[in-house]
Amino acid sequence: MTLYGIPTCDTCKKAMKSLENAGHEVAFRDVRADPLSSAEWDELLLEFGDRLVNVNSTTYRGLSDWMKASDPEEQLAAHPTLMKRPVIRSDERIWLGWDSGVQAALLD
Repeated sequence: MTLYGIPTCDTCKKAMKSLENAGHEVAFRDVRADPLSSAEWDELLLEFGDRLVNVNSTTYRGLSDWMKASDPEEQLAAHPTLMKRPVIRSDERIWLGWDSGVQAALLD
């Protein structure tokens, strides 16, 4: 299992700790230090569409109007931390966020 995020994200930390406590082996991938390739972004965007962009983030609010109007691919390529976090990949599936549905699927 791989968790994509940034190390300072509290939600990523909570998800990582909970998954490890549930017995999962989790590799962490810092999307800022180890950027995703175009193919990886394409796969995530195909799965989640514009939900992959966290429009509630401080980073997003600081974007220019031009960048806010651009495609999610361009936004994420220029600012990888705009990605809604965490993204969790297992052998079977990819999950977005750490809400009760994701927790139920991965911790039970």
